[in-house]
Amino acid sequence: MDRYRTRRLRAALLAFTATSTLLLTACGGGGSAESNKADRREGMPAPALPDENGRPRPDENNTDSEDQRRFAPDADPNHLSTFALDVDTASYGYARRSLADGRLPDPATVRPEEFVNSFRQDYERPDGDGFTVTVDGARTRAADWSLVRVGLATRPAEDEGERPPAALTFVLDVSGSMSEPGRLDLAKESLGVMTDQLRDDDSVALVTFTDEAETVLPMTRLDGNRDRVHGVIDDLVTHQSTNLGAGVETGYATAVEGLREDATNRVVLVSDALANTGDTDADTILEKISGARSEYGITLFGVGVGSDYGDELMERLADRGDGHTTYVSTSEEAREVFCEELPRNIDLTARDAKAQVAFDPENVEEFRLIGYDNRQVADEDFRDDGVDGGEVGPGHTVTALYAVRTAPGASGHLATATVRWLDPGSRDPHEESGELETGAVQGSVWEAGSRFQVTAVAAYFADALRSGDDRWDSLPGDPGLAELGDRAGDLADRTADGEVRQLAEAIETAARITR
Repeated sequence: MDRYRTRRLRAALLAFTATSTLLLTACGGGGSAESNKADRREGMPAPALPDENGRPRPDENNTDSEDQRRFAPDADPNHLSTFALDVDTASYGYARRSLADGRLPDPATVRPEEFVNSFRQDYERPDGDGFTVTVDGARTRAADWSLVRVGLATRPAEDEGERPPAALTFVLDVSGSMSEPGRLDLAKESLGVMTDQLRDDDSVALVTFTDEAETVLPMTRLDGNRDRVHGVIDDLVTHQSTNLGAGVETGYATAVEGLREDATNRVVLVSDALANTGDTDADTILEKISGARSEYGITLFGVGVGSDYGDELMERLADRGDGHTTYVSTSEEAREVFCEELPRNIDLTARDAKAQVAFDPENVEEFRLIGYDNRQVADEDFRDDGVDGGEVGPGHTVTALYAVRTAPGASGHLATATVRWLDPGSRDPHEESGELETGAVQGSVWEAGSRFQVTAVAAYFADALRSGDDRWDSLPGDPGLAELGDRAGDLADRTADGEVRQLAEAIETAARITR
């Protein structure tokens, strides 16, 4: 399937055979869509696939048959966009590191969704596991083009004392390339601080790898053993080459051996991902740990470090290893990841989560999903729970931004967004939906709420860093880096958000480099 395509919509009738008893609730003004709060949380069948106008169909026989998860053979899916959810932020973190070093990031490492998802949103959150759905939009400067934002939010992260116990297996790169400042030293500092802040009923194991992998600390309860853990961390030194495959394989074996039924079991890979010996292909590495992932549900959290960073390998490992990635380059960032944000980085509220957006072909002539190039899912696989989606933890938001060209005189229903996920414990499927009307997309992007504007600035910034690469179409209404920097600075003042201030500084640096 074309990874980054503009879909031309045809106002032809679409034939679907799906059924459901659940009707979506239309959303009115204010640019925000109200989540459908029907009984799907209790395992009710998924809502029917949309009709020719993108609206849900009424119930016909209330079955959960295979037909309900598939399109009719002659259906035209060109009004649909389907993707696996992704909470990675490594691309944005690495871009900031590259700019701080005085160089533009490689366009191939710039993933717009990871820029957008690096910033706090103001979406309403659900009370329990699963998601709320918000859909809103605003007009760009380009004629008939709008930005439509699909926002998904999980429940807030629990307080440290309320989350389940954690059983964390750290797989730490101690190869020669990790000797650079900001790599192994940063990892050791972070692990040391985290060891002090984890609870007594948490457990940690530590695997190191160079040309070979070694379990230097088996799964160990922290109660009464913190000094032992600190001693192992303090003794870590760098050696030789990088056999990342051996490290991941040994890490999962150690995690399985120390598996705790009452805990969140997670493998945390800390590396520059510059694999140069042994298995260096993500699919080959993941194949060797597929049993541990599928049988025990052990997921992977990748933490990237270093000025030279194997972005592609780390991203593929995390995406296909049922996890996510981030990137750290300072002690402050590392402390945030390993301490302040630990619950959301290790716990799960949804497995195999996918989103599908149905645009009304009578009102939308073109649309383009911004980013998620490596997370596209075939439209007909949205309700096939055997097809891999994304894993999402508490306290996360996921934002998908679309460039949408509306038809002349567009009026009424514009889009319906639905998210589908599996309960992390029971693996039962659930869905939530939200809608957007054309009347809610009237004002300018730069007159929208502050968080919508931050989303737009982050997306335009990523687009600018990918300019000149003809694999991607440019966003309509691009204001240019100079104006983006000014707008980001104003937003930082308005929101008093330090992360938005860092965004403004990164844009200003990119503007200086490109002059």
